[in-house]
Amino acid sequence: MLKGKNIIITGCLQGIGRATMNKFASYGANIFACSYKKTDEFEESINELSKNYCVSIIPIYFDMNDNESIKEAVKEIQKMKIPINALINIAGIARDAIFHMVTMEQMHETFQINFYSQIVFTQYITKLMLRNGSGSVVFTSSITGYDGNNGQLAYGASKAALHSTVKTLSKELGPKGIRVNAIAPGVIETPMTIGLSQEVINSKLVKSDIGRMGTPDEVADLYVFLASDMSSYITGQVIRIDGGIG
Repeated sequence: MLKGKNIIITGCLQGIGRATMNKFASYGANIFACSYKKTDEFEESINELSKNYCVSIIPIYFDMNDNESIKEAVKEIQKMKIPINALINIAGIARDAIFHMVTMEQMHETFQINFYSQIVFTQYITKLMLRNGSGSVVFTSSITGYDGNNGQLAYGASKAALHSTVKTLSKELGPKGIRVNAIAPGVIETPMTIGLSQEVINSKLVKSDIGRMGTPDEVADLYVFLASDMSSYITGQVIRIDGGIG
C-alpha cells in the first residue's frame, strides 16, 4: 500500500509516533523519522526496523521550539532530492493546569509545539510536494480540541486551531494535488496518558461505546490509510478515533 513511498513522520521517539513509524515501515514506506533528541536506543531501533522491512529510515533531529532548527531539518530532507509523498505531524505536548493557574508561558510553549512549529514545518514540506503535484498531510488533533477537558485549556485550544487549519489548507492545496486531514485521538495508551489518574481515565471511558483505551497501533492504522491512495478522495476532514466517546 505504501511500498516505495517517502514519508516524513514527526514525534517518532515514543508513543503514537513510534508506533506509526513502525507501521509505515511494515507497509514498505521509506521514512524520515523526526525526533527532538537522539538516543542510542532510538538509533538502534530504526536500524533494526530498516533491516527487517528493507526500507530506508533516516533520523532527523530538530527542536520544534526553534524555527531555525526546523529550517535546518528541512534542508537535510531537501538534500536527499527525493519526492515527499506524505507528512504525518504527530509531535506534541500537554501542559495541563486549571484555568486560573494557566500561565502565558505554558500557553506560548503549547502553541509553539502543537501549532506554530507545525505550520512552519508544513509550509516547507508542502512546497516540496508542490514540485510533484501530489501529497498528503495529516495533522494530529485530539478529542479535547472538540469537547474540551478540565485542566487542558492550552492543549485543547492548540488542537482546535488545527481544525480550522485543515479546512483552509484543504481548500488552498487541494487544487494542487495535496490532501490535508487530521486525526483526533481519544484516550490512547501512551506516555502522555501514564500521568493521568485512573479516575480521570475512567471518566472518559465510561462515555466510550467500546469501553477501553485505544492503542497506538490502532491510531497508526488511520495514519497509514490517510497517507495512502486508498483515501484519495478524502480531504479537509478531522477524523475522531476515540472508541465512540460522545
